[in-house]
Amino acid sequence: MKIVLISDTHTKHNQIKVPDGDMIIHAGDLSSRGRKNEIRAFLHWFKELPHKYKILIAGNHDFAFETDRAWCDKVMPENIHYLNDCGVTIEGINIWGSPVTPAFYDWAFNRLRGLEISKYWELIPEGTNILVTHGPPYGYGDLLDPRWLRPGEKENVGCEDLLYYIEKIKPKLHVFGHIHYNGGLIESNGDTLFVNASNLTERYLPRSADPIVIDWGDINTIIKDYKI
Repeated sequence: MKIVLISDTHTKHNQIKVPDGDMIIHAGDLSSRGRKNEIRAFLHWFKELPHKYKILIAGNHDFAFETDRAWCDKVMPENIHYLNDCGVTIEGINIWGSPVTPAFYDWAFNRLRGLEISKYWELIPEGTNILVTHGPPYGYGDLLDPRWLRPGEKENVGCEDLLYYIEKIKPKLHVFGHIHYNGGLIESNGDTLFVNASNLTERYLPRSADPIVIDWGDINTIIKDYKI
């Protein structure tokens, strides 16, 4: 199975060259400010893609998914699997998705690090094969551009609590976005392949490279190839 990974399209989905595949996963931030017209436009585009299976989570920009869940459920096309701290099994692959990210200013789906955010990661079941979260775990695809760091601000902004559960559950693939600076980065700890699938630069411009495509049938070899 060919799995296409995208994220952080921020209303510029029409400018992304999407490769062919069997499944496509979008790891959140499909909108700019979470307005309903932005979400409708994206969903119309996403549902028309030729990929047989479509997986979607929200991100910290996608406010309407948090403030008006009933509306989002109503407008969600039937051929899109929208995951909000829940999972789906497709052709034997167990997929779990969550929009939650560590608190940063006052964005959607923000939760405090530690006990509050850990309650969401505790929901990830054993046997999860693909984990989709909007934000990265600590130490993988989570570096901020050093030119933009404020005094005292850390380069690594990923979630330590998320990494703890990933190392415990050992999904084969973890897809995320959120940190545009590391978009396109692929790393492995020997058990899990970590992919930052962000499609836009920090200036919200489309990257020159195509979205990432993973061959699920060769995932174990890919994990070994990218081990750091």
